[in-house]
Amino acid sequence: MGQNARACRLFLARLRVGSWTVELAGPEGVRPMSCVTAGLNGSPESVAAAEWAAREALLRAVPLRLVHADEWPAWATIPAASAQVRDGWAHGLLAEVAAELQQEHPALEISTRLLWGPPATALSIEAADADLLVLGSRGLSGVKGFLIGSVGMATITSTEQPVVLVRAPKQPGEQPPSAPPKPSRDVVVGVDIQHPCDALLAFAFDEAARRDRPLRAVYGWSLPPLARSAPALEEAEREMAPDIARRLSEVLLPWRRRFPSVDVEERSPIGGPAPQLLHAAADAELVVIGRRVRRSPLGTHIGSVAHAVLHHCPAPVAVIAHG
Repeated sequence: MGQNARACRLFLARLRVGSWTVELAGPEGVRPMSCVTAGLNGSPESVAAAEWAAREALLRAVPLRLVHADEWPAWATIPAASAQVRDGWAHGLLAEVAAELQQEHPALEISTRLLWGPPATALSIEAADADLLVLGSRGLSGVKGFLIGSVGMATITSTEQPVVLVRAPKQPGEQPPSAPPKPSRDVVVGVDIQHPCDALLAFAFDEAARRDRPLRAVYGWSLPPLARSAPALEEAEREMAPDIARRLSEVLLPWRRRFPSVDVEERSPIGGPAPQLLHAAADAELVVIGRRVRRSPLGTHIGSVAHAVLHHCPAPVAVIAHG
């Protein structure tokens, strides 16, 4: 790998986060630049995430940064042999994946970085100067769904940068999520017409434009609970549906004008937002959802719709934080 082959000194920057210090290692004197960052932990899911991130970096014409976060700070009192083994394994993992991706994408600039500190904290800090952070999530054995580990969930809730969760192939030899998609696959975005979000729509339209894919905008809504009989439900739907569709169109109109090349399909079906979004995303290339930044004494959370999509959508899911 070209960049790894260069001899360079390393600097250590220690960043205080609460009671923890996170140590970052990188080339001395180099100011962090825009990039796509992927977290590696040795799992098939994290390798799939790195592959997806490499393609995303090429789409954005920015470098790819591969990082591994270790829970033990480098300056902690642990046996030297143990520290050397951990360091050797981590550096070997980063070098191996970087070399494979470099061979597949010779024009892509790739760097690696080993982080010290709690993984979620270290990854959140590392994401601050990246276009987006890409992590892996694994399928649940015997259950139709995916597991977002504690590190992934904590990272999502502690960073305001976009985070993409990528699944690993289900079977050996199956195409990974980063493989060239079928031409018919869309980018899907969940829209809330009650609280429209510029950051969410900007990301979704931009991804669709970069990928030259249609954008499917989905807003699920429910009929009033007082309309219980079939005739009452039908009447309520006839009265409400046109207004819902109009409001969705109004939310999307400025973005259609900003991205005239993107073909947009607007959907406003009756039903809960999460089920309708999951139904629309069944064959998606990428799903984009919002996460309202909420803080309480009990900690941050991502909301029920984002939680459902993250745990049940088979496609890569981009989570966009907004106020």
